[in-house]
Amino acid sequence: MIALLTAGAVSLLFTLLLTPLFIRLFKRLQWGQFIRDDGPKSHHSKRGTPTMGGIIFVLGAVVGYFVGKAIGQAIGGGPVTASALLVILMMVGLGLVGFIDDFTKTRNQRSLGLTPWAKIIGQTVVGTVFAVLSITLVDRNGDTPASTAISWVRDIDALDFMLLGTVIGSVLYVIWVVMITLGASNGVNVADGLDGLATGASILAFAGYILIAFWQFNQSCVGGAHASVAYKCYETSEPLDLAIVSAAIVGGLIGFLWWNTSPAQVFMGDTGSLALGGALAALAVLTRTELLIILIGGLFVIVTGSVILQRIYFKLTHGKRIFLMSPLHHHFELKGWAEITVVVRFWIIAGLFVASGVGLFYLEWAIRTS
Repeated sequence: MIALLTAGAVSLLFTLLLTPLFIRLFKRLQWGQFIRDDGPKSHHSKRGTPTMGGIIFVLGAVVGYFVGKAIGQAIGGGPVTASALLVILMMVGLGLVGFIDDFTKTRNQRSLGLTPWAKIIGQTVVGTVFAVLSITLVDRNGDTPASTAISWVRDIDALDFMLLGTVIGSVLYVIWVVMITLGASNGVNVADGLDGLATGASILAFAGYILIAFWQFNQSCVGGAHASVAYKCYETSEPLDLAIVSAAIVGGLIGFLWWNTSPAQVFMGDTGSLALGGALAALAVLTRTELLIILIGGLFVIVTGSVILQRIYFKLTHGKRIFLMSPLHHHFELKGWAEITVVVRFWIIAGLFVASGVGLFYLEWAIRTS
């Protein structure tokens, strides 16, 4: 618990206190946001606002995690684990893809960075490396961080890819993880359109994973309160470390939100949104709650779905639109809602989704133990 609290606190202080220094650095480097001319007119004043702020909270989360673990070890805690390192790998790896995209935009002063296919290839490479390592590395108990079974609040044994054979099962597992990676990272990316929207929604989602991972730690099949009762315990590898790294990310995001809230003094950019989506995907896979991410990240699902629906309807009707503009948050802006009103109401929706996901997670355990 000390490591978890320390990780969150250090990460929060890092981003809260050092973000102004990063803002000045980004301005000196001329890393300013480019605003599309066809977007809401209220956004034109944001042109030139420093972007790539994801660098700040990614660094904060990494520093917070390792400081928390160091203090935890000093008082008898365990060492750094493969599970936490895999989450950091996904976060940093996809953050790098986003950074290349952001840097291309700022250098060329246009709203398009990497081509869509180039971005997908980058996300796929990072997701593939994560997937392979997640079933190759072993923890202190000799278990791999992830399993090859599809899961919702725990593994569904009947949906284990390895039932199809070692080679085919491994390939399908990698494809499955890459799909989760693409969905989560692009979902957060699409939601990052208003000051503080993606940051606040992500805080709620990662807070949900703190609760889930810490509960799994308390009910672990290895040393947990219900270790001797197979149908009650969780087989998650190193769940406490997953809770610690989640806390580090939440702390970093809270500090960053102080500067990212309306009117934002810095944007997270694709650097931040892809990094956050990657970390969410990693946590879903490693906590074995892959399907539950649909609820935990429910807001991201909605805004991404609005884009998909808009495009499909536009093509089928030869130019008609369901929404005034997609993603969905821009639709409400054009209907006259103030930006801060859209953001807060979307945060409420995100919180309700997270509460539903965590509630469903607990309800499954309660039903098993009743």
